[in-house]
Amino acid sequence: MENGAGVRVEFARDARVGLCTTGPKSLPAKYLYDAIGSALFETITHLPDYGLTRADKRLLRQCASTLPPRFQAAKVVVAELGSGSGSKTRFVLEAFSAKRILYYSPIDVSCEALRLCERELSDIAGVRSHVGPYLEGVASLKESRPDNTPLLLLFLGSSIGNFDADERAAFLGQIRFHLRPGDHILVGFDLVKPRDTLLKAYDDPTGVTAAFNRNVLGRVNRELGASFDLASFSHLARYNERHQRVEMHLRSEKAQQVQIPESGATCKLAPGETIWTESSYKFRTQQIRQLMADAGFGHIDEWIDDDWPFMEGLWAVAP
Repeated sequence: MENGAGVRVEFARDARVGLCTTGPKSLPAKYLYDAIGSALFETITHLPDYGLTRADKRLLRQCASTLPPRFQAAKVVVAELGSGSGSKTRFVLEAFSAKRILYYSPIDVSCEALRLCERELSDIAGVRSHVGPYLEGVASLKESRPDNTPLLLLFLGSSIGNFDADERAAFLGQIRFHLRPGDHILVGFDLVKPRDTLLKAYDDPTGVTAAFNRNVLGRVNRELGASFDLASFSHLARYNERHQRVEMHLRSEKAQQVQIPESGATCKLAPGETIWTESSYKFRTQQIRQLMADAGFGHIDEWIDDDWPFMEGLWAVAP
């Protein structure tokens, strides 16, 4: 597993930029997933109203066997952005025989998630983890794999929905830059569905999602030396119909002034002021096809779940 020292430096910078400003406050969603956050999210995936992960698994089980025939090469590298524990990935890796996988490379900012992933999947393929940002991991794969070895890149669970429109287009374009002709990418997209269905998925009555959301400030405390009082924040989930996104916020219930030593700055919050912690965009199928085409990917196949509208799509890098 590669050194993730740069992750903390980036975290301190993002906390300073996002929290220590006079304007609207925010933190990138990736910081929700430390060891505690990853464990809480794993619990969320089992909640009755959160159907996304179950739909993702059903589609992966359905489409996995169709993936190996797409590759003519004897060896294939399978890599994954934001692997989490890797439990869903097992369907894909098992579909490739041991003779066809060179190695599996999970890429994640969470060291704990990667440790879980290594334990979960090391019986199927050699695992070479990369701790750090997604693009950094994909760039390293471009340099480390043999020229004649194609890549299947996985971006599952609708993680693409955490990017806004401009970020999404730029991110996919950068991914395309680091891939080679013959490489493929399998991406999960959560589809538009009724407002009530979405809000129940992101604001469960047991309070697990609220704990997951508050934990990001707990992480600022643990890693950056801050002293946020988590009990003084309430969890908010909103659906923005115009932008097709669920927004998660933390609302300050009182006036607060919190030092963040590692960021060298102070976060000042008024009563009722919020910190925007996650956007989860929902998509329509035509929007998805256009997005991927604009980024330079050719459409190969797609699968849509019947119970929870969710799409798994496969695209190829054209010669």
